[in-house]
This record gives sequence, C-alpha cells and structure tokens, in this order.
Amino acid sequence: MFGVDEFTAIINPPEAAILAVGAIKDVPVVEDGRIVPGKVMRMTLSVDHRVFYGATAAQFMAELKRLIENPVTLLVSGS
Repeated sequence: MFGVDEFTAIINPPEAAILAVGAIKDVPVVEDGRIVPGKVMRMTLSVDHRVFYGATAAQFMAELKRLIENPVTLLVSGS
C-alpha cells in the first residue's frame, strides 16, 4: 500500500512465520525468449526454523507462487 518493493517482516512470538508482500511493479520480463511487459511482486517468508523446516517453507512459497500466477485454480474443485 506504500509502494514498497520488498521488505522483511519480523516474527513476533507466538508466531511461527510471517509473509511480507511488496507492491506489484511493471517491469520487462523474458517470456519464450522475448522481452515483454510483465508484473512482478516480491514476497518474503520469515520462518522460525524451530517450528518449520526450511524445505517446508520453500514448498509453501512454491505453492503460493503457483496459485497467484494461476488464480483460476483456486476456483476449480480438486474432487
């Protein structure tokens, strides 16, 4: 909301993780070997490693990225 590109959020007890989300920016991106206009949003996940393994946090971020890039999948039932 303040146009911040990225930041790192601080975990406050008793939290186990916190997600920092930056602003969406228009930037050039490479798609199929071509430079095209695109939008980029940076997210940073701070995790208490006494609670979560780093690999689990990385899997969460990968799934979150997948869902944000394909929001229609949130509406499609998996059954």
